[in-house]
Amino acid sequence: MDYQFRDIEKKWQKFWAENQTFKVENSSEKPKYYVLDMFPYPSGAGLHVGHPLGYIASDIFSRYKRLKGFNVLHPMGYDSFGLPAEQYAIQTGQHPAITTETNINRYREQLDNLGFSFDWSREVRTSDPGYYKWTQWIFMLLFNSWYNLESDKAENIEELIKKFEKSGSSGLRAVCDDDVESFSAQEWNSKSDSEKQKEILKYRLTYLRESTVNWCPALGTVLANDEVKDGYSERGGHPVEQKKMMQWSMRITAYADRLIQGLDHIDWPDPLKEMQRNWIGKSVGALVRFELVGDAYIEVFTTRVDTLYGTTFLVLAPENELVEGLTTESQKQEIQNYIAQTKKKSELDRMADTKTVSGAFTGSYAKHPISGEAIPVWIADYVLAGYGTGAVMAVPSGDQRDWLFATKFGLPIIAISDAQVDLDVQADPTKEGVYINSGIVNGLKYKEATAKMIAKLEELGAGKAKVNFRLRDAIFGRQRYWGEPVPVYFKDGLPYLIAQEDLPLVLPEVDKYLPTESGEPPLGRAENWKYKGELEYELSTMPGWAGSSWYWYRYMASQEDRNKDGFAPKDAISYWKDVDLYIGGSEHATGHLLYSRFWNKFLKDWGYVVEEEPFKKLINQGMIQGRSNFVYRIIDGDGRGTNKFVSYGLKSDYTTSALHVDVNIVQNEILDLEKFKDFRPEFANAEFILENGKYICGVEVEKMSKSKFNVVSPDDIVERYGADTLRMYEMFLGPLEQSKPWNTNGIEGVFKFLRKFWKLAHDDDFNFNVSDDEPSKAEYKALHKIIRKVEEDIERFSFNTSVSSFMICVNELTDLKCNKRKIIQDLVIVLAPYAPHITEELWTLLGNAPGTLSVANYPVFNPEYLVENEFSYPISVNGKTRMNLNISLSLSQAEVEEIVLSNEDLQKYLEGKNPKKIIFVKNKIINIVI
Repeated sequence: MDYQFRDIEKKWQKFWAENQTFKVENSSEKPKYYVLDMFPYPSGAGLHVGHPLGYIASDIFSRYKRLKGFNVLHPMGYDSFGLPAEQYAIQTGQHPAITTETNINRYREQLDNLGFSFDWSREVRTSDPGYYKWTQWIFMLLFNSWYNLESDKAENIEELIKKFEKSGSSGLRAVCDDDVESFSAQEWNSKSDSEKQKEILKYRLTYLRESTVNWCPALGTVLANDEVKDGYSERGGHPVEQKKMMQWSMRITAYADRLIQGLDHIDWPDPLKEMQRNWIGKSVGALVRFELVGDAYIEVFTTRVDTLYGTTFLVLAPENELVEGLTTESQKQEIQNYIAQTKKKSELDRMADTKTVSGAFTGSYAKHPISGEAIPVWIADYVLAGYGTGAVMAVPSGDQRDWLFATKFGLPIIAISDAQVDLDVQADPTKEGVYINSGIVNGLKYKEATAKMIAKLEELGAGKAKVNFRLRDAIFGRQRYWGEPVPVYFKDGLPYLIAQEDLPLVLPEVDKYLPTESGEPPLGRAENWKYKGELEYELSTMPGWAGSSWYWYRYMASQEDRNKDGFAPKDAISYWKDVDLYIGGSEHATGHLLYSRFWNKFLKDWGYVVEEEPFKKLINQGMIQGRSNFVYRIIDGDGRGTNKFVSYGLKSDYTTSALHVDVNIVQNEILDLEKFKDFRPEFANAEFILENGKYICGVEVEKMSKSKFNVVSPDDIVERYGADTLRMYEMFLGPLEQSKPWNTNGIEGVFKFLRKFWKLAHDDDFNFNVSDDEPSKAEYKALHKIIRKVEEDIERFSFNTSVSSFMICVNELTDLKCNKRKIIQDLVIVLAPYAPHITEELWTLLGNAPGTLSVANYPVFNPEYLVENEFSYPISVNGKTRMNLNISLSLSQAEVEEIVLSNEDLQKYLEGKNPKKIIFVKNKIINIVI
């Protein structure tokens, strides 16, 4: 029977599902290996051919590791809370749960069609109450925790309360709000319960505070930075403004140092680790206090306190709470206009724009802490309220943006030799051209100058040494419906946790998925939704990253264990420990991956997990880009588009406009004319100017999107060529980590390879036909080359080069007319991770029990088969090559000459003459001179 890929693939997909072939146990004598994909958000569009790239790579590696004797956990699930389903619900009134379920079913069908070896018994969905019960539980654990800088870890809030009761706040080293009180044990014990709760909230790892957020009025919700682009929401393109709101936040900043240090102990791409280091942004510097009128002051953080002399103005973030009080009557309108303008920009946009400056003068002045001079106070959007203190000291001679600002607004720029300061060591006026950014202050090197300046500030009570981070506490609230409810109720205006036995707090039903008329989040629409029937719940829901910040641990729990206490059994966590290989996109570098590391470290502090870092090795797969096709519409003399289209090679003879055309009606750049007429109603009567009888389309590589008609569904490829072909072709396109364009032009080659592979075990009539004869040395050589090559390639994740090597191997075996069982059976095992369906079928045809291929032993490479003991000598007569002869390398020259001269085919070239001379160069040539 010929290679019937459709029947074969359906057969084995059904077999794997019915027999749970890839179900894994939480204990084994085999070593463990945990392979994880970043799980998808199930959108209504389903998968296109770019989405499975990472899944195929992880599946190849998982199957390979099983063959190498590992107990492999390879699960899959869905990140199923999110804004798209909610927006669809707002438009249609359909509950997001229904939309999500429909989309998940679609994804599951597509994933199954690709033959992945997922253990589906461990599937997770972040929107399942049985799952988000434990997301809520982690939130509660964070609420009941504080960060002890002495032990450098999170601890139970009860321990903090005991410290307060015993010794007050004296000597306490904790991560907390800036406005914490100093009190004795007696003062603490005399506080009311509500006073105590307010103070403790300043130490909790999740807490309420007023924060500046990205507010989208059209969507009625707060957006994360990565959901905003150029001042507009990524979804829907609605304007986004900066707004102050009371929000839940998490003290990820408590873990900033550990998050940086941990990067040195994980095998991640260097660019990704550098992105995290920059995002965390550890800076060693000083806090400097600039006095205002009365007791007020502006405090700034600087990494270059040695440049303090050159400060000529201060800049506050427009949101800084001091701005209103500092603004004089004459500057009010200008300041208000500027603040309104700033609200239209996201923080990312403000950080990214380094070439332009804008600002407004408050009208007020501050006092330089050393010189005592009055310096003006401005506001500018390049300063962020959440970074440092929300204020900077501007040193235009040492900072490019400060220099641009000073130049634009006519503010002074001071060189170091011009600074007149009263310090122990005076500036050297003989040093010309020495500016603040030279690293020398008062004749001292940077470190010495910094130490002396900090000492002087401490002496004056105007500053101190400080370590600061760019990383800010993570805002943890969203004014949405489709997310995890926060397990909190309010009493007398203060937040309290619901009882643990009341988990999960399930999403209530609402009549609409929009904010209420009074501006409350959608949960405010729920009728009679109160804790114990009387206390108000928190109406915000958790952000999208909540459920994805711990999901790999839920996979460790088998379905049978999920009814037990805990998010995963302790013995399962002890066995699997962490993820050995994680594959996903680099777009998650400073979102999901940072938050996941934060939660993992927190859970380790409490002893719930055993590893400090969740993901040992991470690979960012590249993007498969779309290959767009274009047709060229002829434009008439009036500039109007006609219904006539000219082929690509002839378009220079006409005035044309390029139109995207559906790539699925183009084959090898040749347009299917009839399908094009059906593409759109207005093209039904289209006319074509062809070249050589064909319409050739233009080509361009772009991002895959519906608007460009370049989305290719894996379903179409699987139907036409089969899943094994698609799997191998996606790997064949190029290195896993690199982006590459999708191009179906080469897929025929992979499909033909699989047919050729199938043919090795079949005769010309397609009857199964293998021989039990001992293979030749050449056959063993071809096999062991591919055994070694694939093993090396997979271990270094170079999947594309393996596909090429498979093709070479099968060509060699075809030329050798090899159908030997010993060769084909081992080759089946080696190819199985890449093409699991065809290999399963051949495995059973070879007489093995169905379903045992996944636990077969990977063939052992034998280097002896690659040792060359023969050489194909080119045989020349009078310098002209006549033939090649395979001759043993162990023979002497006399023996070689005897073999050559006795060859019947060579005799005709000798013309009966005796050779005058034989030139013999071992491993190179044999030349006979007559």
